[in-house]
Amino acid sequence: MALTDTFVRHVKALEAESGEKHTDGNGLYLHVKQAGKYWRMNYRFDGKQKTLAIGVYPAVSLAKARQRRDTAREQLADGIDPSTAKREAIQAVAIARANTFELVAREFCATKRGAWSAGYSEKWLRGMVKDLFPYIGAKPLADITAPVLLATVRRAERRGAHETAHTLRQTAGQVFRYGIQTGRCERNPAADLQGALAPAVVKHMAAILEPVEVGKLMRAIQSYAGQPTTRTALVLSALLFQRPGNIRQMEWSWLDLDNAMLSIPSQDMKRRVHQKINGRPHLVPLAPQAVASLKELHPLTGHGRYVFPSLITSQRPISDNTVNVALRRMGIGKDEMTAHGFRATARTLLAERIPGISDDVIEAQLAHTKSGPLGSAYDRTEYMEQRRNMMAVWADYLDKLRDGADVIPISGTTLKRRTTAARGKPQ
Repeated sequence: MALTDTFVRHVKALEAESGEKHTDGNGLYLHVKQAGKYWRMNYRFDGKQKTLAIGVYPAVSLAKARQRRDTAREQLADGIDPSTAKREAIQAVAIARANTFELVAREFCATKRGAWSAGYSEKWLRGMVKDLFPYIGAKPLADITAPVLLATVRRAERRGAHETAHTLRQTAGQVFRYGIQTGRCERNPAADLQGALAPAVVKHMAAILEPVEVGKLMRAIQSYAGQPTTRTALVLSALLFQRPGNIRQMEWSWLDLDNAMLSIPSQDMKRRVHQKINGRPHLVPLAPQAVASLKELHPLTGHGRYVFPSLITSQRPISDNTVNVALRRMGIGKDEMTAHGFRATARTLLAERIPGISDDVIEAQLAHTKSGPLGSAYDRTEYMEQRRNMMAVWADYLDKLRDGADVIPISGTTLKRRTTAARGKPQ
């Protein structure tokens, strides 16, 4: 006789420790024990008697148990062992849960820690946590399609972060490629999004590129009334045109003022991890004006580690925004000039306004890597004499612009200077 919902609901276990079995039909029965009520199904497969666990009442109702029994009977008719099929399904779920986008992404990031800098790893993961994990982080990697990924990435697009959207597509692609390599998925849906996103207009760091305007900037720096350390940081940003982080984190131990040389340790340069470990220091020749500025500052900060210590604690350098704030205080807008813009200013004017300086010498001073077999040439002492000369010429050029000269000779043209009437007056 088939079971009823009422019977299943009210039946209780008797004293027998093994419990009682109540048959429903076609192998299905309810095993009632003191611990609970369990649905089971007896069947034969490959000549052997087997039992399939179907579920626990009341989570699995009588109707649901019958559905699962019927499914198992269909599997038997197709030559499939229901117990094996169930075990494989459980394993598939477990594998899927272990292969979610977030777990695979974090695993991939961990594998890259030996090659990525700590800062880049943190930035990479921060983008994932903010823009990808909340939406696709819990999904199995193999279940994420191109439309699903596109909808997620377009969230960044809708808030106007077009460059971020493109970055997210690229970083997601790294995860999927790693997933393919490790057998977690078979396709990379990020590759299918090529051309699907709005173009990202890359905005370069603002920089003053006209000689007359550079002259105004240098006069503003000369008359800067803020902290002496900040003023010197501004001066050296212009004279040395190194990365803002290398300027603000400069240590007195890096300086050899007697030999007019700044030596930035390899680990403090913008390089890959193996280059930081194996690379040579980046040498920056100091023009007389740079040496004079540093000697003037030395009585104030020379007793400590940093050339430009924070006002709050000498254990840290000035913040990464100090120079930018100083530029704003001088009335120079963020769309006109930034701390990083001093590099573009020097790169442009050295190439366009001062004849006889090789691009290779400028690039070596900027610590820009090269592709090809000469890719690491920039971190060697090549072009040192040319670079010493260039830095002296650049410092003199800035002095001339500050004092009123408009242009430097180009291809033999005559240097134009300011009029006597304007001498010494800010423009």
